[in-house]
Parts: sequence; C-alpha cells; structure tokens
Amino acid sequence: MSFEAGWYAVAIAEGLEPGTSAGTRLFDKEIVVWRDQDGASHAWEDRCPHRGMRLSFGFVRGNHIACLYHGWQYDTAGQCRYIPAHPNLEVPDTIKVVTYPSAEAGGLVWIWSEMTAEAPVPPPEDFAARPVRSLYVERSPEIVAAILDEGIAGPFEILSPVSFATAIEGATLRLELQPFTAERTALHIVQTDGEPDAAEIAMWSEELRAVLEAVPPSALTPEAHLARAMR
Repeated sequence: MSFEAGWYAVAIAEGLEPGTSAGTRLFDKEIVVWRDQDGASHAWEDRCPHRGMRLSFGFVRGNHIACLYHGWQYDTAGQCRYIPAHPNLEVPDTIKVVTYPSAEAGGLVWIWSEMTAEAPVPPPEDFAARPVRSLYVERSPEIVAAILDEGIAGPFEILSPVSFATAIEGATLRLELQPFTAERTALHIVQTDGEPDAAEIAMWSEELRAVLEAVPPSALTPEAHLARAMR
C-alpha cells in the first residue's frame, strides 16, 4: 500500500470496555486491541509467542491478558508473567509479545503503524468528539481515499491523507481511514459539532458505503491515482 507509517485510528474508544479485547488489522497485520481494568488501552501483535494463538480470542484478567489456548498471561508491557502449567516458574524476559505504541484522542484508539518501542512522532492531539460508528467498506484504502479526495462521494475537507471532514444536516463529522487489508477499508466516524438526527447519520453512512463500493476506478482522474501513490 502507498500509505506512509504513522498514527491510524483503529477503533472507537468507548466500544472497548475495561476487561475486553478485540482483533483488528492494519495493512493486513493482525493486531489485538485491549483495555485493562485500570482503563488503559493497548495494541499488540495478535499472536501469543507460545503457539501463535490470537490473543484477541483470549480474556482479560485485571491488568493481564491471557491466551485462550494454554492460559499464558501477559502484563501491560507485553511481558509474560504466568504460565499455568508451570505456576512456580520465573518466566524468562525473552517471552514477550511485540507491541505497538497506542494512544486515545477524539474518542478513538490510535496506534502507530510500525512495531516499535516508541513512535518517532507524538500521537494525535485530543479533540472534542462524539463517537458515531465504524464503517467497513469492501474497497481498497487507496481507492476509498481517492474517492473522498475527489469529492465523488460528496464534499469532504481533506485534513490529512487519512482524515476527512464533512457536514450533514447541521453536524460536522470527521472520518479517520484505517487501511484494513489490501481490499478492505475501515472509516471511523466521530461527530465534532452540531446535533444531527441519529437516523439521518445512519442513512448517510449506508449511502456513503454504497457509493464507495460502487464507483469504478475509471471514474477517478489519473491525477488522483498519482497523488495517492506519491503520499
């Protein structure tokens, strides 16, 4: 994909309750996002180092997440702290899950797209927003972004290569694009202003999805494809 390394929204924050986890993808990399009992969110590679089971299938206990397969437990830094089959074992420091930097802002959970101890740039600044919904579109992230860039799906203000804003029925909505896989895109929608009717937003969202999935690539100008490829 042509998108650069950076901060990407991957979930609506209020949908991730304390003691829960969810699986997602970014650039087709499997990621588990989970919230501990203290309320902090975490984003890791969705794989237990033991046998490769997805940690998003597991369960959160206090401030640990445990693998469903053999119950290995990991603390908030990704370090394995307990192995049920060997309860008295002092677990080696080498047994650790690969983690992504994560943050919360604007009612969304964001992660840095590369596995690293610390992101090279600060996370997005917080902004006042009310969560609306996450919209999943069966279309490549490049095509979705180009359609929004060109205004084919309606007038959108381009805030960044993956951030867009639009106004509907007296409300301002912000859309954060998540490159899910090569052929699937998530748009996380939050309201930053106004008091729209929930039914109006729901109808608008479904209409947007229909447009994004129906527009043929031939409808996009060569300039749009080139601009996306160079970003």
